[in-house]
Amino acid sequence: MKKPTIALDADGVLLDYSLAYAHAWQRAFGILPQEIDPQAYWPMQRWGVDQLTGERRQQFRDCMDETFWSTIPALDKAVEACHLLHDAGFHLVCVTALQPQFEQARLRNLRDLGFPIETVIATGGDVSGRSPKANAVDQLAPVAFVDDYLPYFKGIRPDVHLALIHRGRNGTPNVGPDLDAVHSQHESLWEFSEWVLKQPNLR
Repeated sequence: MKKPTIALDADGVLLDYSLAYAHAWQRAFGILPQEIDPQAYWPMQRWGVDQLTGERRQQFRDCMDETFWSTIPALDKAVEACHLLHDAGFHLVCVTALQPQFEQARLRNLRDLGFPIETVIATGGDVSGRSPKANAVDQLAPVAFVDDYLPYFKGIRPDVHLALIHRGRNGTPNVGPDLDAVHSQHESLWEFSEWVLKQPNLR
């Protein structure tokens, strides 16, 4: 029998992009920013850094290169959560809105950290109003799609269980009437993994 698939976002679900953001800032400007709000959703608010423009913005963006995207640390217990799901018989696929040229860097990052994930689908961005991940999720037909960004559930096929990971409650975009479309909400991937193993309809 074919294993049921779970599609997983990377940044904010598997990987600590916000922490990596601070190290990219240090790499660009030589200063590790001070953490202002550990519960902030957006990295700029967590680290209290200035909004960049012009040359300094490009200088920072240049640091988000192949090395950056292949060395982001794992979130707490995210690797263990994935092994719990994998050992329970789920096939795990990472679906990320990262630009496609960094797809292999992201896969290398996950494999180096010990995630039991062999496939990364990098969808890039999308300005159509529909989730940039919707087409990939349509093709995968997973039993569940896990993300930490509510707008990325827009347009996902209705037969897929939508699981929202809450992290960084301060300034979160995960509010409003669109929450009604979410099937389950969790504080972490570990919490989701323990919960999903008790759901026979998702097995």
